[in-house]
Amino acid sequence: MTPTRHPITVASASFAALHLACLGAFWTPFTWKLGALGLALYGIRMFGVTAGYHRYFSHRAFRTSRAGQFLLAFLAQTTAQKGVLWWAAVHRDHHRHADTPRDIHSPVVRGFWWSHVGWVLSDAFDGFNPGNIRDLERYPELRFLDRFHALCPAALGLGVFLFGAWTGLGGWSALLYGFCFSTVILYHATFTINSLAHRWGSRRFPTADQSRNNAFLALITLGEGWHNNHHHCQSACRQGIRWWELDLTYLGLKLLSWAGLVQDLRPRIEAAR
Repeated sequence: MTPTRHPITVASASFAALHLACLGAFWTPFTWKLGALGLALYGIRMFGVTAGYHRYFSHRAFRTSRAGQFLLAFLAQTTAQKGVLWWAAVHRDHHRHADTPRDIHSPVVRGFWWSHVGWVLSDAFDGFNPGNIRDLERYPELRFLDRFHALCPAALGLGVFLFGAWTGLGGWSALLYGFCFSTVILYHATFTINSLAHRWGSRRFPTADQSRNNAFLALITLGEGWHNNHHHCQSACRQGIRWWELDLTYLGLKLLSWAGLVQDLRPRIEAAR
């Protein structure tokens, strides 16, 4: 597939606006409380991406209730990475065609910048094949969230502003450090799995693609950097194999399973000999 590149889209305009908003740091003093707010929202929402968008909606690596499913979708969409149905459909296509010309964000085929941000900003890929997500599309609440995906980050941004005003952190300061900075960092940390985890790291399994394991990427994405492991066994809920391969998303899901909020975490990948 040869993408049509559009210079200005709604996605690219909002993406640029969030980056430009971060320049407000030159006029807004940093405090450790603001930093803690941003870090907390980064970690919680990265879990929404990794446990929600990726392991649940894209790979069905565990089960949860319908209410839990809705909350996971809402949390994931607060990251401003488009709708849950779109994310899952596109990601399932990625696994079918990884690092071939039909993979729309392969750095092997299209280069670093396109795989990192270009394909997301182009409206050539705003649509998706509904046949990829028949299991998800039957839920009207997911269709609603996907259609109005911008509501989720907008609601979070408003909540952060009001929280900052109420606690004395300052509404605009909390919005800047708690929402804008953490969202921008979330963008780029998530996108490294497309752009770097197929180029930088080690390969335990001889998969047909160029997926790699990378400890640094695993750290900043709560376990997604064990990417060669994941491509070897896509349905496994745990992506770290060795004891030292830290997978914070899996540990979080284990805690939720002990509380009865998620069930049937699919088996771990067997370690290579």
